[in-house]
Amino acid sequence: LLRVLRFPPTDQKHALQQVGGPDLVNMEVMLNHSELFRAECKRLMLETDKACKRMQDEDSKQLDQRVRDIQFLKKELELKLDEIILETDVLVALQSRVIKALEACKEPLRVTVLCLEERKRRTPPERLYDEVNIELLKEREVTEGVASLLERVAEQVSEQIRLNRSVKYHLERDLKEKFEAQNIDNSCALMTVHSISNQQMSKHSSSALLTVTPKQWENMADLNIAKAEQQKSNSVSLRALVESVLQQTAADMQKQFQATTAAIQLNVQQIKSAKDQMEEKLPKILSEINGQQMIREDLQVAITENEHFLSLAQTRLALRHQRPGKEQCHDPAQVQLLAEIQQLTAHINKLREEVVQSEEEQRALVRCQQKLQEGIDIKANSLYIDEVLCQQHREAIIIHSF
Repeated sequence: LLRVLRFPPTDQKHALQQVGGPDLVNMEVMLNHSELFRAECKRLMLETDKACKRMQDEDSKQLDQRVRDIQFLKKELELKLDEIILETDVLVALQSRVIKALEACKEPLRVTVLCLEERKRRTPPERLYDEVNIELLKEREVTEGVASLLERVAEQVSEQIRLNRSVKYHLERDLKEKFEAQNIDNSCALMTVHSISNQQMSKHSSSALLTVTPKQWENMADLNIAKAEQQKSNSVSLRALVESVLQQTAADMQKQFQATTAAIQLNVQQIKSAKDQMEEKLPKILSEINGQQMIREDLQVAITENEHFLSLAQTRLALRHQRPGKEQCHDPAQVQLLAEIQQLTAHINKLREEVVQSEEEQRALVRCQQKLQEGIDIKANSLYIDEVLCQQHREAIIIHSF
């Protein structure tokens, strides 16, 4: 050994080989390899630790974002749920008003029918279809129409309440599921490697779980929100319609009741002057009929003129269709012609509708003329029935606005 130590460093390897010592070259290689291996292990551990922390941070961010998404949709669902509950309560109250309005139609209808029966007891020469009978029949028709309309309205309100409650059920179920999902995701976000041992693993197979994409998940919530919004909109529209119906039906009944009462009073107070009053109205009716005839003739002239312009536009359009293929351009001239044809067609249709309306107006006026002409020859002489019996029956009628 002393000899080996005395050899120069350059000659030590050969000396050791000569004396049969260990292979220092291989040892040096192994030492270097071991050091490199340990350095690589440390680097790998650092990288995996950074990757784990990065993935944990990303998991936390994604879970937090998911919780925020759930909270956002929950707020939307809760808002729609509150709205649909409030809307349903309002509809229930409105339904009660409709039912009360329907019940209130019974007494006026009974009195109207009773007055009609009383007036049938007049003597045959005086048993005429006079203005009082007309108004009484209108009153019965209006009252029966109002009752029928209110019945249909009550059915529609009941159906809308059912639809609102169905939407409410689905919103509550969706909110319950999102509440559970939010709690689970909150637990996942707070979970650490030290707390994982306290969590019980799910016993359900992953294949048994229903998997949906984030888009599908959002669409399902949006669908419930859209359904709620639609039913709320339908409910609001229905409420507006029902409110209008309640006001209009009460106004119609009140108006007709007043018209019938006025007719009875007029028949009692001005029975002798009825013929003169009808004769005064007759020329006005005839004049209006002539006026309707004249305006209808003017409308026909206007229709003819518009048809000429329409033919011109259609001819221009047909001629432009003969342009070469690549020249078949949907240019401003083409657009103008198409718009002109559409507008002229609409004008012609509107004018024709006005002609039909004028004919209807004239027919209504002709009916009034016939009634007036018949009324000129009629003497109303059932004073006792109209003044005593009918008016006493009708004093008990009160038209309520619900």
